[in-house]
Amino acid sequence: MGLIITAIIMLIVIIVIANFKIVPQSVCYVVERMGVYNGTWEKGPHVKIPFIDRIVKKISLKEQVVDFAPQPVITRDNVTMQIDTVVFYQVTDAKLYVYGVDRPLSAIENLTATTLRNIIGELILDDTLTSRDIINSKITATLDTATDKWGIKINRVELKSIIPPREIQDAMEKQMKAEREKRESILRAEGEKQSQILVAEGEKESQILRAEAEKQAAILRADAVREQKIREAQGEAEAIIMVQKATADGIRLLNEAGTTKEVIALKSFETFEKVADGKATKIIIPSEIQSMSGLLASAKEVMKD
Repeated sequence: MGLIITAIIMLIVIIVIANFKIVPQSVCYVVERMGVYNGTWEKGPHVKIPFIDRIVKKISLKEQVVDFAPQPVITRDNVTMQIDTVVFYQVTDAKLYVYGVDRPLSAIENLTATTLRNIIGELILDDTLTSRDIINSKITATLDTATDKWGIKINRVELKSIIPPREIQDAMEKQMKAEREKRESILRAEGEKQSQILVAEGEKESQILRAEAEKQAAILRADAVREQKIREAQGEAEAIIMVQKATADGIRLLNEAGTTKEVIALKSFETFEKVADGKATKIIIPSEIQSMSGLLASAKEVMKD
């Protein structure tokens, strides 16, 4: 009897432990009771009734990403291309997600392919290749509206790749190559132009520097000539001052010595002699010397007589 009681207690503990559930963060459990939807367990501890309650599905509430295989689509100008899409979705209602649609991912994939064909069928090839953002927005809006009744929120749809036919790819590659060569030629021309501009600027700067140097040299030469003339003029002025001073000193000494008119006349003749030895073509003789000359001439005639 003791063993039986112990076994029963252990069985009850095992059943309780087996039916005690802890729901983790960002996950929910859909629970049925007797085959009928009973509720949705969110994060935290929960206990289900053994043999009556059943966890139908564990659903992640995180944003999920699904990459669908490439789908063949035809543009308005009858170009067939392969486009694969990436869908970002999130479950917002667990009950609708479980009971609203069978195989939700397959339903989203088929809906995406249908919507993509409808949108691309209204566009030509060039618009398809250059209007990804517009296509993404249209697909997202259409899928989000259609999946509301499935408890799914479509956050974003992206065109992963657009693969046109081989001949169109070749034409596009040739066009891209031509564009690259054109861009390279433009860049090379711009580089040569900039190089010429830099060379011209360098020559201009060099000429300006040479002109400035010549200007400074001319200024220095002019300053040197002016300084030389100033020094020569100063020297001549000093020489004149010295001569005048010497003359004045001589006159002062003569006056101090008590010179007579005859001595002064003799000194005048000496001065006149020095003047006459110069290169002057015109000589102004003081009146005193002229009188003295006449006196001498008269004295000479008397001596002859």
